[in-house]
Amino acid sequence: MDQLQRIYKFGFREYMMKKVLVTAREDDIRNIRELLEDSIHFIRREGKLAYVTIYLHEKELDPFLTDLQKAIDLRYKENIIEVSSPDFVISSVLQRSEQKTGAEEERTPVEKLVDSTRPHLTLDLSRVALTSIAGMIALTGLFMDNIPVIIGAMLLSPLLGPIYAFSVNVALGKARDVLKTIGNLTALLIMVIAVSCIATVLISQVTDLSLTIEIRSRMDSNFIYILMAILLGFATMCALSRDISESIAGVAIAAALLPPAVVAGISLVLYPEESLQPLVLTLENVLGLMAGSLAATPILHIRPRRTHEKTAARRLVFRTASVLAVLLLLLVLISVLLA
Repeated sequence: MDQLQRIYKFGFREYMMKKVLVTAREDDIRNIRELLEDSIHFIRREGKLAYVTIYLHEKELDPFLTDLQKAIDLRYKENIIEVSSPDFVISSVLQRSEQKTGAEEERTPVEKLVDSTRPHLTLDLSRVALTSIAGMIALTGLFMDNIPVIIGAMLLSPLLGPIYAFSVNVALGKARDVLKTIGNLTALLIMVIAVSCIATVLISQVTDLSLTIEIRSRMDSNFIYILMAILLGFATMCALSRDISESIAGVAIAAALLPPAVVAGISLVLYPEESLQPLVLTLENVLGLMAGSLAATPILHIRPRRTHEKTAARRLVFRTASVLAVLLLLLVLISVLLA
């Protein structure tokens, strides 16, 4: 116990330290000497290249990487920056680092955010299959008026990823990736509606189907759902940034998207004259979730590092927010007309 107390006294912080490895040309290393003054670092030289190992408090990482990328010309293939999390580091310097950064808000590095969105830029067979299965389970729960079954479908639905990736990529100014996430989300929702239509047609050949309370509750579009979706999207982004389980946040997203999309498919078969309302409700929830999650990105400090990238990102955020606002306004007007 005394040994453990001694380790903590001298700065044991396994969850607060980052190790940065920089491989660069000698000319570039000279440009970062001022950045290294207040950090634990070691420099090793081999030929024309230098290898720098730096230990930082994780709250110092984001601003440090911003300055580091300005100082090092990454157009040269020899110049590489690698960031890792060591199992633990023991150093008295950590105490000063913690005191200096303790009042600052913890931020997720931009590179980590970009990596977390990459799986959602492609639409693979497993996500399509999982979405289809979730839609079938939700349809069963809706016809049975069984809430636990509907919740089970939400647990399976992978609809959180594209919305999360959409917000992050808009905030970072990655327009091409934004279009990919919108396309993937649209494809998944169309898949849910199509599967629901087909399943409803097949089931109706075997037994009579009737409206249940759960189905009726999702056949009434109302602009109040937009506010709910905005708040839900905002809360979900904040939750993910605080390392709350993705499955919990995913259920919240699926609750707003999956059942209305399934009801839209059901109504297209059984009650085509009333199918517009669940379709509008689905769109209200989709656009509301997008708007809410996008609104959370400035508060979470999700933005590019380089100045020219920040300008492009601000432009994309403004345009995207404007389009979302116009579309949401149109849906409000449609909801009022349908009421």
